[in-house]
Amino acid sequence: MSMDANALHVDVVGHGPPLVLLHGWAMHGGVFAPLVECLRGHHTLHLVDLPGHGASHDSAVPLALEPCVEAICAQVPTAPWCGWSLGGLFALHAAATRPQRVPRLAMICASPRFVRDGDGDWKYGVSKDIFRDFATGLREDYRGTLERFVALEAFGSDHAKDELRALRQQLFARGAPTAHALADGLSLLETTDLRAVLPSLPAGSLWLGGRRDRLVDPRAMRQAAADAPAARFHLLEHAGHAPFLTHAREVAAHLTGFLRA
Repeated sequence: MSMDANALHVDVVGHGPPLVLLHGWAMHGGVFAPLVECLRGHHTLHLVDLPGHGASHDSAVPLALEPCVEAICAQVPTAPWCGWSLGGLFALHAAATRPQRVPRLAMICASPRFVRDGDGDWKYGVSKDIFRDFATGLREDYRGTLERFVALEAFGSDHAKDELRALRQQLFARGAPTAHALADGLSLLETTDLRAVLPSLPAGSLWLGGRRDRLVDPRAMRQAAADAPAARFHLLEHAGHAPFLTHAREVAAHLTGFLRA
């Protein structure tokens, strides 16, 4: 079935108050399957495939903050947004610019700035070279580079083998993401800095970090939560970068507790 070029694929699952879930780089909404099983009895979940990813492979929506958030808002009801990794940038931008549509925000292993800055006032990010190396790798060895990225996502977790297996299974489950979407996503991760929106963030927010995460330092998330009003930070002691795969019940408990409060 063809899709409107200006639309995105959104799976709707479960029953109860709505919740929007946004995946990370190179993935799609299906990656949240373990978390969906824990939440579908409590929430109607709107699982978005970002442009160029999954079933939104042919979407003409640019993988940029404002166009993407606008497209998502056109397809989902007023609801809290939960973003994982790259998806967190879209969720945070939406909560900052559209508080009437996004009344609450949850960030899973996501930061307002993913890289360290030159003057050293944001020391918890990764080196820009990581994203530039992946960009170079995509041109030389597309699949091998994606495999290296999911290995980095799983690295450090107490359940690294299980997490890596799950990420590999999902990576191409809805087809390969487009090359231009992957490049645009890396650029967003390298250049976006949303720290300035935190002090005036209208939405209450939840920040879930993994102690063993090698991509998003949980100290960056703790700092972001400290800079935002009405924010909660929780550290998942044995989790890596994708805690909803290995600690789905714990993540679900934090989300439902936050959204009910």
